[in-house]
Amino acid sequence: MKYCAFLRGVNVKGTNMKMADVCQVFKDAGMKDVSSILASGNIVFSSDKSIGDLKVILEKAMSDYFSYEAFLFVKSQEETEVFWNSIPFEKNDELHIYGFVGIPGVEKVLMEEFQKAAQAENEKAEIINDIFYWQVPKGNTLDSTFGKVLGKKSLKDQFTSRNVNTFEKVLKKF
Repeated sequence: MKYCAFLRGVNVKGTNMKMADVCQVFKDAGMKDVSSILASGNIVFSSDKSIGDLKVILEKAMSDYFSYEAFLFVKSQEETEVFWNSIPFEKNDELHIYGFVGIPGVEKVLMEEFQKAAQAENEKAEIINDIFYWQVPKGNTLDSTFGKVLGKKSLKDQFTSRNVNTFEKVLKKF
């Protein structure tokens, strides 16, 4: 079966790694047809193992190789298609749209945090098919009140986010 692993915290805040090295870690852990998309930690691969087993195997392999606490979220090709096909916002050159990949229920936690945060004009959030989507004006992602919440250490093992264009690139790689 084909999967994509979405790694959290890759090539940000001092956690630097080459995608060629990450792909080799995946291969050494028994994954097949391994390739990366962008430098933000999106690894497409094949395996006959379950998603739960893959998460454990790959987080350990990444942690051991790179000497950091790895967090990743594995989605099947079908699940990745749902991320792309469920985007609730219209594309707009002035806005970024993000989809959040994470543990079951994290979308509700994110919505609670979003509703507590001050929002910029045109900043919105919606949950579609248990997926949290966030729209924010370009240039405001890291400065927005909600953007600052996303960096909380207490949430680091619960989700990662991707610009929705990344989902399209992953699907093309499948």
